[in-house]
Amino acid sequence: MTKSLLAKYSGAVPRYTSYPTAPHFHEGVACGNYARWLGALTGEQDISLYIHIPYCDRLCWFCACHTKHTLKYEPITTYLASLHAEIEKVGSFIDPAAKVTAVHFGGGSPTMLQPDDMIELMRRLRAAFSFADDVEISVEMDPNDLDDSRYDALAAIGMTRASLGVQDFDPRVQKTINRIQTFEQTAGVVEAVRARGVHSVNCDLLYGLPYQTLETLESTVTDIISLDPDRIALFGYAHVPWMKKHQQMIPEAALPDVEARYEQMVRAADMLLAAGYEQIGIDHFAKPADRLAIAAREGKLRRNFQGYTDDGAEVLIGLGASSIGQLPQGYIQNMPATGEYQKMALADGLCAVRGIEFTADDRLRAYVIEQVMCNFGFDFSAARALFPRGADEVIGEARVFAAGDRDGVCRIEGDRFSLTAAGRPFARSVAAVFDAYLSNGKGRHSIAV
Repeated sequence: MTKSLLAKYSGAVPRYTSYPTAPHFHEGVACGNYARWLGALTGEQDISLYIHIPYCDRLCWFCACHTKHTLKYEPITTYLASLHAEIEKVGSFIDPAAKVTAVHFGGGSPTMLQPDDMIELMRRLRAAFSFADDVEISVEMDPNDLDDSRYDALAAIGMTRASLGVQDFDPRVQKTINRIQTFEQTAGVVEAVRARGVHSVNCDLLYGLPYQTLETLESTVTDIISLDPDRIALFGYAHVPWMKKHQQMIPEAALPDVEARYEQMVRAADMLLAAGYEQIGIDHFAKPADRLAIAAREGKLRRNFQGYTDDGAEVLIGLGASSIGQLPQGYIQNMPATGEYQKMALADGLCAVRGIEFTADDRLRAYVIEQVMCNFGFDFSAARALFPRGADEVIGEARVFAAGDRDGVCRIEGDRFSLTAAGRPFARSVAAVFDAYLSNGKGRHSIAV
C-alpha cells in the first residue's frame, strides 16, 4: 500500500453507522415527532431495543461512548427509575402484536447493575413489549464488574450473546488507556458465560492505541484466538479529544501514525483469517457458522449504531440517556445529559430532543452507503427498482467517481459499482462520495483507517 494511497483515502470521514449521520440531527425533530412515529408502527414490524446504561466504575481514556464515572450506586438507582418510566411510556405506543427480536444492553457498563436491578429491568421490558420466542439478547460486559451473582442474573434475563471489550492485553498499553484487564480475567468471563448457556461470544479489539506495536497486537490477537470467540470486532482507535475530553489523557506522541495503523490492521486481519474467521465488512470477523457470517454471505448484512449486524428489524428503539432510535420516518435521539434525561422521563416518559426526518434522497443515499459498507458496492438495477425517481443521479456519481479513479480502488462491471480488494479498507472514504451532507462542514470525524 503506497503512502500516497493512504494519504488520499485515510482522511477523517464518518463511520456510517447511520445516514444522515448524527451531526446533522437537529432540534426540529423531537418528542412530538417521536410520539407520532411510535404511534404509526404496526404489529407487523419487528423491533430491536437498545438500552443505554451511561455509567462506569472507571473511565477508560480511549472511550468515545456517552458515559460517566461513578463509584457510588445511588446515581444508578436514580437513573433506573427514570429508565423504567421511559420504557413504560414508549411501550404504551407499541402494538402488542409487534415482536421484539433483539435487545442490546450498552453503555457505559451495563454489568455494573446489581443482579436484582438487572432482572427487574428485563421484567419491565417484557411487560412493556412483546418478545419473540427466539429473541437475541446481547450485553456489553466489563470483566472487572462481574461475579457469580451477576453471571446468574445475566443467565436469568436470557442473555444469548456476550460482548467483551478487550482492546489490548499489553500492560503498558493498558496503563496508558486506563483499562487494566488481564487475559486470565477475560478467559474467566468466556468460561463463565458459556457454562451458563450463552451461545455467542464477541470480543472487541483495538489497533492504533498508544504504545501499541505489531508485536503487542500480534500477542493480543493470539490470546484472543485461543479463547475461540464466535465474533471479533477489530476497530481502529478513534482519537477525538475535541469531543471526548478524557482522551486528552492519552499522549498523542505515543499514537502510531497512519502507516503503522494500516500495518496493524492488516496484520491482525491476516491472523484472524488464517485462524478460520471470515471477514465481515471493514472491521468484523466471524466463524463461518455464525449468524453474522451467514448474513454476509446471503447479502443480508446490515449496519446500525452498534456496527455490523444480522438484525433485520425495521425499527430500532433507543432507551436511556443519549440513545438513538431508527424508525421508518427518521432518526431520533434522547437527551444526552443524564440529569435532564431523568427529569424528562419522570415528567412525561418521552425524552427525545433531536433527530432528522428522512427525505427521499436520504433514503436512497442511506441504501447506497449501507451497501458500500456491507457489500462493498451496489447494483444499479436494485437501486433503480427501490428508488426509481432518484437512483440515476447517484448512479451517475458512481460512474464519475469510477471514471476518475486512478488508484484502482473501485470498478464498474456491467450493472454494478464495486470496490476492489485494494479499495475495501477505504470503504468509509468511498461511502463518503455519496454523502450529500458531508460538505456542509458539520461534525468532526476520526480518520478512516
